[in-house]
Amino acid sequence: MSSKPTCVPAYFIMLLSLVLDQLTKTLVRVNMDLYERIYLLEKFFDDTFMLIHVENTGAAFSLGLGSDIVNRIFFITVTCLTILFIIYLLRKTDHRLQVVGFGFVLGGALGNLLDRIMFGPVTDFFSVDFPDFIMERFPVFNIADSSIFIGVCFLIFDMLFIKDQPVPKPEPLPEPQEINIKEP
Repeated sequence: MSSKPTCVPAYFIMLLSLVLDQLTKTLVRVNMDLYERIYLLEKFFDDTFMLIHVENTGAAFSLGLGSDIVNRIFFITVTCLTILFIIYLLRKTDHRLQVVGFGFVLGGALGNLLDRIMFGPVTDFFSVDFPDFIMERFPVFNIADSSIFIGVCFLIFDMLFIKDQPVPKPEPLPEPQEINIKEP
């Protein structure tokens, strides 16, 4: 018998992502000056991996609407609407993989939303250099961005490989039968 998955794992993943995101951003804001760089594994990889404290008033890849205040209002509004929509979808989901994916997306969205509400810009700090055939250097990101990416990957995997599989239907209960009791 198949049953609807519970949403509890999504809220646990959301909370874990949110706490980890806010903790790391706080550590960066407290311990690093703006644009300060800390190279990781420099002996082996030169500047491939580094932490750099940047503030992003736009969206992914620093895309924005031109004005910091317009960006802030727009992205807070869009994020709140998106979170409500994801909670609606989460309550309607039929697959455990979707529950996990929505949990990661919610955690990441809430992490960046808190930054926008409390500080204006979002704190980013992971910087990774990829081969130059795609772009010079990948945009700086944070735990919330990674959480959203992981969640979307789960949802895409579910959509491509699991979603179209029929959900097993519970077997119908047998019809009640009359019992004839003969009196002696």
